[in-house]
Amino acid sequence: MARKRYARVLCRQEPVQPAKSRTFVKNKAGSREATELSIPNIITLGRILLVPIIVWAIASSQMEIAFAIFVIAGVSDAVDGFLAKRFNMASELGALLDPLADKALLVSIYVALGIWGAVPRWIVILVVSRDIMIVSAVIVSWLFGKPIPMKPLMVSKLNTVAQVAFAALVLAALGFGFQPRPYDLILMGFVTVFTLVSVSLYLVEWVRHMSTIEAS
Repeated sequence: MARKRYARVLCRQEPVQPAKSRTFVKNKAGSREATELSIPNIITLGRILLVPIIVWAIASSQMEIAFAIFVIAGVSDAVDGFLAKRFNMASELGALLDPLADKALLVSIYVALGIWGAVPRWIVILVVSRDIMIVSAVIVSWLFGKPIPMKPLMVSKLNTVAQVAFAALVLAALGFGFQPRPYDLILMGFVTVFTLVSVSLYLVEWVRHMSTIEAS
């Protein structure tokens, strides 16, 4: 009788508790990745929220505040990149948000400085037109059902560095009252060359990609 009672205890099954729901997505490596918002993504969203503040600071001639916010944004960009790589927090959402935050910040600063009269209008048009053309090309490829893989080129990275350095120099000169020449002219030349070269390479690659679609 004792053995039968012991067997009944072993065969008895406890009711299974439903597991907490958690959404996973497949990453490129094939492993499951939780879609919950990570710390790098929160930092990136915070950088996006700094855009209207820095535009207000420039429009209100508070250049010291604008420069400080620009420095904070740059530090946050480095921090979220470090956390994503060091602690394996990289995600598809972060890959989309990070360049979006950078472009939104830079384009807003260039437009605000152009309206304020601190930088030539033609360079503002050049910087903004490049991003509009690249985004438009990507959207068109999506509409055709063949999205083009966006691979950051070295010249594009150099262009971003030049744009950041030029904007930081202009904001610092306005905020602390020093003469930026001839360094502003040198950086402006770099921005012009890198912008033209990068958009040309991207468009050539896009045309080549779209030609293969038509051929197929």
